[in-house]
Amino acid sequence: MQDYEKPQGAGMDEENAPVQRSVLSQDIKIKGDLISKGHVEVHGFLEGKVNAEKITVTKTGVIKGNLKAESIEIIGTVDGKITCVSLTLRSSAVVQADTEYADLRIEAGAQLDGNFSKPKTLAAPKATKS
Repeated sequence: MQDYEKPQGAGMDEENAPVQRSVLSQDIKIKGDLISKGHVEVHGFLEGKVNAEKITVTKTGVIKGNLKAESIEIIGTVDGKITCVSLTLRSSAVVQADTEYADLRIEAGAQLDGNFSKPKTLAAPKATKS
């Protein structure tokens, strides 16, 4: 699922750069696309596309647009399209989206509206040995 664009770093060795977490605070409102190699955590409002390794929409977070990541966790609100391998919808999630996923977890109380599909082209998470 690594078809997102890798951001260019000025003079940075991208192969050895640590993956960072980007946090959009509750008081931030953004219109535009966001691309990250790491974890994007949204506490505020974002209108546009988000493409990252991992996306978390917190309880105060609102995204109107498309999300694409290996792993997405929604606790807040999303209105758009979701494409991911692993999707977790927490009890306070409000989702209005067409969704493609390989692995889906939904807690009781989550509000959902849209089409959900599990295409064969998305890889399922690898099982771990206990």
